[in-house]
Amino acid sequence: MITSFDEVFDRVKSEPTRQVAVAAAGQREVLESVKQAQERGIATGLLVGDQDDIERIADEIDMELDGVGIINAPDDLSAAHLATQAVHEHRADLLMKGYLHTDDFLRAVLDKETGLRTGSIMSHVFLIEVPEQQKLLMVTDGAMNIAPDLQMKAAIIMNAVYLAHLLGNPCPRVGVLAAIELVNPNMPATLDAAALGAMARRGQFPKCTVDGPFAMDNAISVAAAQIKGIGGEVAGRCDILLVPNIEAGNILVKTFSFLCGGKSAGVLIGAQAPVVLTSRADSAEARLRSIALGVLMHNMQRYSRLKIGRVHF
Repeated sequence: MITSFDEVFDRVKSEPTRQVAVAAAGQREVLESVKQAQERGIATGLLVGDQDDIERIADEIDMELDGVGIINAPDDLSAAHLATQAVHEHRADLLMKGYLHTDDFLRAVLDKETGLRTGSIMSHVFLIEVPEQQKLLMVTDGAMNIAPDLQMKAAIIMNAVYLAHLLGNPCPRVGVLAAIELVNPNMPATLDAAALGAMARRGQFPKCTVDGPFAMDNAISVAAAQIKGIGGEVAGRCDILLVPNIEAGNILVKTFSFLCGGKSAGVLIGAQAPVVLTSRADSAEARLRSIALGVLMHNMQRYSRLKIGRVHF
């Protein structure tokens, strides 16, 4: 099982180099991440955006553009559509969000003709490295689905479970988060969590264990769970954290990254190809980790041909 980003890099460096189509690539941190991916032999870029900006910034950071494709685009929306279309037409292996707003990027991904729809719900997964627990902890969904209902949360769980399987975890533990660990009729997140836990106990989720509601402390700390008298195999040992809404997930991961200096990566699950979806404020290193994760997903999907499981309703 892969438990760190170093292991992700080790896994992909021995694989063939993939091509990543980058939407709105004309920004320093974006191009720096692609440069590092090229130097490591992980991926080459198909850079979509303002060609003058791309060439100027590449020159400033000493990025080699020989053999790198550049598609000139007049604006961010055009760049998103052209980059997505390149992946849709198999001219690139994976898609990456560059320096543009997420809603503009996702508009292209969800386009019915040239996008990357599969018929499944798409959702975002943040991976955060927790060295103390020797694991990559998943947080979903903090970037795409704003306020998922119970049925959407069930699908989001299975998307994250799919990624966990790719990373070598055959039966991940999923904790459904809320503000408290008790079911409170006035707090809808706790009702959804209780329902998802009941569904899991009745075998409605394949190849994973789901429980909740959990507050953050007793989801990731065995000691905290024991102090509060919360038992079960998931409490304090979560591999996947299902957040109640996009705000909770986004704040959680950005606090981890920007206040605590933690390492993270972000990808979209449920599309035709891996989609690297990071924040415009992310560093080149964070973007590089996400590229490596996307390449690993591409390789595993190609060779293992794993499919996202279905919730049994």
